[in-house]
Amino acid sequence: MAGQEGGPGDGRVQDAGDSTWAQELLDHLRPAGRDIRRLVAWLGETVQGTASLHDDNGTLVAGPHMPLDETLVADIRVGRIASAAAADGAGHVRLLRVEHPNPAAAGVLAVARPDPFDRRASDILTHTAQVLELLLRARETTAADRRLKRATSDLRLAILQLLMVEDTVAARRVAAGLWPGLLDTDTACVYVLEGDAAERERLAEECLRVTRGRALVVRCPAMDGHVILVVAGDASGAALRSLVDRNPGTLLGGSAHQSLARTAAAYGQAVSALAVARVRPDRAAVYAERTHPERLMDPAALRAWTARLLRPLDTLPHHTRAELLATTRLGLEFTAVSAAKVLGVSRNTVRARMERVEALLRTDFTDLTVRATVHLALSTQVSLADGQDGESGRERREGPDGSHTAARQTRARLGDLLAGPALEAWARELLGRLDSDARDLRRSLRSWIAAGGNAERAAQALAVHAQTVREHVRSAEPVLERRLLASGSDLYEVVLAHLATGELEPPVLPRDDPGQPDAPVHG
Repeated sequence: MAGQEGGPGDGRVQDAGDSTWAQELLDHLRPAGRDIRRLVAWLGETVQGTASLHDDNGTLVAGPHMPLDETLVADIRVGRIASAAAADGAGHVRLLRVEHPNPAAAGVLAVARPDPFDRRASDILTHTAQVLELLLRARETTAADRRLKRATSDLRLAILQLLMVEDTVAARRVAAGLWPGLLDTDTACVYVLEGDAAERERLAEECLRVTRGRALVVRCPAMDGHVILVVAGDASGAALRSLVDRNPGTLLGGSAHQSLARTAAAYGQAVSALAVARVRPDRAAVYAERTHPERLMDPAALRAWTARLLRPLDTLPHHTRAELLATTRLGLEFTAVSAAKVLGVSRNTVRARMERVEALLRTDFTDLTVRATVHLALSTQVSLADGQDGESGRERREGPDGSHTAARQTRARLGDLLAGPALEAWARELLGRLDSDARDLRRSLRSWIAAGGNAERAAQALAVHAQTVREHVRSAEPVLERRLLASGSDLYEVVLAHLATGELEPPVLPRDDPGQPDAPVHG
């Protein structure tokens, strides 16, 4: 491409200044110069004419519109001829086929100039067509690589969404095709890596590298700065912590080991751990297993109460019931918008499903005490399916006098579940942490919960500013070591603590009375 020496009669390049076009053409192959439109414009200017590029459909890709012989263009496009030349009173035109990685998508490069094409112009045209082919091949390769990465990313998200709705069988089936053994586990941890949204692609790729394909790495559909990882072993946790050390400004939250069916709960734990990671010097935290209120309740009574509360959903087809329950669990843990993004549905779909559950249970999810009790039932149901209810599976237990207590447990109400001395002691210890603050955080928190988490209504009841209520609730979070301003398990535990101490009245649940006959259910 450097040109050859020769006389003026044969049109060869005669001096060093004339060979600069070759170097300029090579510059268009550099990563910073790969622009097809700019290359076509350069071609027209260099041959002192006009150049344009058309794709296989005849659509103008680069350069100005030029009047061309459509028959010649069509013959070149379909491969009947490789090139053509034409001349009239207005000037001279050369047409050249530009190969594409897809043979059926070949383009046509057209160059028009007032003077005939000499050797120099012909060489520039030929070599420019070769460079265009290289750029088109590189662009197609890049596009194919991008499509493959996007498809792989979408597939990982689909697997996570299946795990979120507890369809572990389908999740394993989908994962087995591309990542054999990835979900061949009974339990796993969920990690959430938080960083700059602009850096998320790089962080996700680094997560894939450090976990060596032993983790499900998903770009969170709800939070732009989050990368979600489902990890089977413990080794990846250490690798992720080293990743945080190498990337200032990142945070890592991890869950406790959970069964795959409890991926949604594990995700909530990981997000909760992020709040702790923000105040830790190593910027990483794992969800601490603590005493949960349901573990302080009578297991058999809790199971019976849960079954009775959720019984209206038993009339639905299995797949519909599973869909409604999974959506409601996520909708109670997160906002409807976030739950919709995680599930891959619209927020209206999430709201419609939750409203249907509300109607079936004859409850009102705007009441935080209702949300907390329904969340308790849903969590208990998942634990039962997981074999984590803390019982050996016996439905009948003997009392101190040898009499069977199964009947009493079956008739248990919510108030009975909350009345145990162990639960009351736990609740008083938890809420008692707020008493040392002179701002009376306890009173503000109680009013805020009673107002359904609405700071304005709570402020009216307390005769203070709404911002004061928000600041008090926010100040209670580190004292209680729980997130309150975001929906989820942390908030519901605090609500149950208020119910256990009697500071808030238990909600009225139509199915809480075991002696009341079932009302007709319209699902």
